Amino acid sequence: MSKLGEQAEECARLLRQSRSAALLSGAGMSTAAGIQDFRGPQGLYRQLGVDEPERLFDIRHFLLDPSDFYEFHARFVELVGRVQPTRAHRFFAELESRGKLRGIITQNIDSLHQRAGSKNVLEIHGGIWQSTCLRCGKLYDLDRATRLMELQGVPHCESCGGPLKPDVVFFGEAVKHLEECRRLAEQVDLFFVAGSSLVVTPAAVLPALCPGRIVVVNRGELSHAFLPPERIALLVEEDIDTFFDAVRAALGW
Repeated sequence: MSKLGEQAEECARLLRQSRSAALLSGAGMSTAAGIQDFRGPQGLYRQLGVDEPERLFDIRHFLLDPSDFYEFHARFVELVGRVQPTRAHRFFAELESRGKLRGIITQNIDSLHQRAGSKNVLEIHGGIWQSTCLRCGKLYDLDRATRLMELQGVPHCESCGGPLKPDVVFFGEAVKHLEECRRLAEQVDLFFVAGSSLVVTPAAVLPALCPGRIVVVNRGELSHAFLPPERIALLVEEDIDTFFDAVRAALGW
């Protein structure tokens, strides 16, 4: 049996033995869908011509003039609309529907987990799935906020006329759902890390809070500053979709 096959069988065994699992997903989870990381040499900032991301995502600048952000955001939403969730996204949605996965923590803002069918998704850096009126607090789903953005450029609330802001964490804002993320990690006995190098805090701290087994599926560098190697039960350096296809087969699904 190949190394991939052996690791997939081991992962399937860990899943069968576990009572409940959780996932932390990073940028590598979405690259197969066609969404690159933001800062890399071929990243989204370079692709979409963003020279000053710190200014673009600065909450003070957004509150003064949201038009710069929405020029970028319109192109990002268009990109997300052209792609589809990956097979790995759908694998974890199926794990949840089968009652094995308690929840997902994601560092991504693309909302592909929700589009794949996952229900309990904690977007620690926020996401585009929902927008909020900054004046009255009215919530808008992605479809309605996108239609308003297409009509108005900077979308405004239909009730009070206040500007909308997608629930993305800007520089100067606190991350979201941190206590829920910590509780989720502490309550499961199997924790997956997929497509994250575990560099960015506080997300990088969460896997080590799991009292059980930890499975990391990631190509490239992996920081051990917050997750010592001895805590990792299975380290897989394979394509994420390919690996979870093999796990699905090993589970007999």
